[in-house]
Amino acid sequence: MKPHRQKRLGIVLFIAVSLSLAIGLTLFALSQNIDLFYTPTQVAQGEVAAGQRIRIGGMVKEGSLYSADDSLMVQFATTDYVNDVMIHYEGILPDLFREGQGIVVEGSVDAAGVFRASRVLAKHDENYMSQEVKAALDAAGASATNHPLTSQPES
Repeated sequence: MKPHRQKRLGIVLFIAVSLSLAIGLTLFALSQNIDLFYTPTQVAQGEVAAGQRIRIGGMVKEGSLYSADDSLMVQFATTDYVNDVMIHYEGILPDLFREGQGIVVEGSVDAAGVFRASRVLAKHDENYMSQEVKAALDAAGASATNHPLTSQPES
């Protein structure tokens, strides 16, 4: 092979290896920042590995809210009306947080199976529900409007 062709081949191989390395590192970095969405039923069935960062979406179960008097620690259950998951959170809850409302919670399940939340997001008005939460409730065959515990009798 002639020297100028060897030089071109070396440059092409260097560029190909550099691009592959850059793409690989970018994909690795992005995979570390992805929070997958799970329903309370999926978490209850053990589809989530301990320590994996996830988001859980559902409705705050009526009567499940407990807040400590001496700290910012809060416990509540989120439900898709099939299964419930207890959430432990230490911090200030959003102003719109209340029982019977849709939420998305970010965090991870620890080795004991307890979900430790790092962030709680609440819906912003009466008509809004996260697309993920709505799809999860529809897939479970339940929603706040047709569930016997939350639906209002027609007059």
